[in-house]
Parts: sequence; structure tokens; C-alpha cells
Amino acid sequence: MLLTLISILLAGLLIFVGLLLVWSPGRPQPFLDENGKPLVGSLSEKIWVNINGVEQGMFIKSKNVNHPVLLFLHGGPGLPEYFITERYPTGLENDFTVVWWDQRGAGLSYNPNLPPETMTVEQIVDDTLEVTNYLRQRFGKEKIYLMAHSGGSFFGFQAVARAPKLYYAYIGMGQMTFQLKSETLAYDYMLQQFKANGNTNMLRKLEAAAPTLTDPLPAAYDLIRDEAMHSLGIGTMREMKSIVTGVFFPSWQFREYTLGEKVNLWRGKIFSARLLRNTVFATDLTQQVTELELPIYFFHGQSDYTCSYSLAKSYFEQLKAPVKGFYTFEQSAHSPIFEEPEKMRQILREDVLSGTNKLADGR
Repeated sequence: MLLTLISILLAGLLIFVGLLLVWSPGRPQPFLDENGKPLVGSLSEKIWVNINGVEQGMFIKSKNVNHPVLLFLHGGPGLPEYFITERYPTGLENDFTVVWWDQRGAGLSYNPNLPPETMTVEQIVDDTLEVTNYLRQRFGKEKIYLMAHSGGSFFGFQAVARAPKLYYAYIGMGQMTFQLKSETLAYDYMLQQFKANGNTNMLRKLEAAAPTLTDPLPAAYDLIRDEAMHSLGIGTMREMKSIVTGVFFPSWQFREYTLGEKVNLWRGKIFSARLLRNTVFATDLTQQVTELELPIYFFHGQSDYTCSYSLAKSYFEQLKAPVKGFYTFEQSAHSPIFEEPEKMRQILREDVLSGTNKLADGR
């Protein structure tokens, strides 16, 4: 009986792995015209480029390579987001040549032999500038646009502060400010909400694991943070109730990663978070960057407590820039790009590409 059970389990495992392999060809799909043929002038590729001595991967998607170039910096730290577009299309490729770069140590750019000492904030900011210059040269652009989400906004903001002349504009989505303070604000809000709705089980767990300004993610709190946030609609997306079903499972269903790349997606997430998260969380951007020499736009979900909406708005009001626009996404939490893509694209077309702020809050 025992041998039979082991045989059945092994057979089931082999079938599961086989299905994953079949579901993981790792090839980006081309854009097609109305006749089912590759769309003339379009681009759909997965490539690796040597960036500051390290092979780093990216997907480049565009329905017209003459479009402006937009570099997207994913959050995490260490969690690429391109695979999420399979379930939540953004439509960015209609207006931009959009570059979904997997940062050093993450996703396509993960390598177990990567020296940990190279995983620093300064290095990833340098990498961002190097990727920018690669794209400018390849597509013959004087400047590009930079869109950064969540943890990516921590690096992106410093990149445009250092080299504003490389960019037409900066778009911060779920903009990070001072994450230690953001975590304590989220914690207080969750306590209030669980008291109000009578969820004594979650309330007890949170009260036993309080974050502080010196320890924003104690182990006990880290274990329940995502569950608590998503149950209240203040996490990754307002309608996403579980990070497992909303992010983890879709990553394994994504066909443009190979099976090995899917494994590395999560190896890279663990690797990057271990080396970068404490520094990212402990740095107060509001004290480091107070003025920028290019147009800046903040896209923020009203229900976002992953990176505090109120802190982002306060920071935005203090910042000096030649053009500024703050845009509240009323139906979103942390990811307006996936939750309200049509509104996002309208703002990009009508305000960002024209260097204005006509659609911004209060205008």
C-alpha cells in the first residue's frame, strides 16, 4: 500500500510538472493585425542586456516603435509586475514603447551567483540610469518617460533627481515616501477597522505584532500584514482578497516566462527583499528629495495603505517642480495601473504627454 501511494504521488507530481512545462514556453506573443499577421511596426520581445556588468532582462512591448518610450520600474523590492498584465491588461503598448525591466536580482535578472554586496540602493539607481541610456540609444530618443510603482518609486525618484535631463516626466504610482511611517499608519487604520467590524481574531493577531518606527515589520506582523490588508481592500488591489490567488498563482500561469524563470521570480523576490527592504523602509525620501527639475505626476489609489495615500499627497504638496499633477483613483488601492487602466491612459495621453496637468485633482 505504501509503495502504491508513493507511486501515485510521484506520478501526480510528474504530471503537474509536465503541465507547468507545457504552460511555460517563455516566448512573448506578437501583436497581430486584423488578418492575424504580425502587426507592422510593432515590437514584442524578451531580451537580456548587460547593465553595469550584469545581464538583466526585460520585456519590450509596443504596437508602434515610433511611440515615446516608457520605462516601468516594478515594486517589491524584487517583484516584477509584467506577468500581472495577462490578467489585468494596461493598454500601455497602444501609446508607448513600454519597457518592463526586471531589476537587478529580480525575475529575469535573478542570478544565484550575483554578489549580495552589489544589491544596494545606489547600484539600482545607477542601473536605472544605465537602462535609460540603453533605451535612448536603441530607439533614438533624446528623453524617455519613467513610471515607477511602489518600491520602484523609491529608486525611480532618486534616478530622476540625479539625472532629470534624461526624462520628459516622472510618474510615481503608489509613491513611496517614508515607509516606516506608512506602516504605522496602516497598522492603526487596520486596528480601527477590525474593531469596528468585530473581527476579534485578526484584532488579537495585530495587537500582538505591532510595528514601530524602529521595527516596521516584526516577524509576527509580517506574517499577517498581507492577509489583513487584502481583507480590507487596502492592499495590492481593492478587489484582490488574497495575494496567493491574486499574484502567486497567476505568476505560474504566465506563459511568457519559462518554468525556470517562474522559479527565479520568487527566488529573486526573497533575495531582493532580504537585502534591500530594511534600507528602503528606513529612508525618508521627503528629507532626501525636495525639488525636481522635470514634470512630476503622482497616481494614487484612494484606498492605498500599502504606501500611504495621505503621506504621498502631503509629500507632493511640498515638492517643487516645473509641472505637478496629483491624481486620485477613487476605485483603486495600491495599483491604479491594473485597477483603473482606462483612467490612467487618459491622464497619460492628455496630461503627461503634453506636459500639462489639466486633469489633476483640484484643476
